[in-house]
Amino acid sequence: MDQSPEPVEPANLKVLRLMVTGLTGVMIVGLVVVVALIVIRFRDSGPVLPEDITLPDGARAHAVTAAEGWFAVVTDDDRILIFDRITGALRQEIEVK
Repeated sequence: MDQSPEPVEPANLKVLRLMVTGLTGVMIVGLVVVVALIVIRFRDSGPVLPEDITLPDGARAHAVTAAEGWFAVVTDDDRILIFDRITGALRQEIEVK
């Protein structure tokens, strides 16, 4: 039986194989980092707010925003109510014209 010599792999094919392997490793590491960041972000409990807020009669909340030490409630009757973040007491009322 005649044994044929094993074909020789071109040099540029070896480089290409190494590049693809490296890219695969980088993509796996990137995916692990993205998943870890998502898990860390969703574990955050969010801002500390009072359990309940007493709005003035007839006011219904339309939007809420929070900042350091206070939060604001935009009502459907065009008012912005600023509350203390810890106590929930009304600090200021702004009428939007």
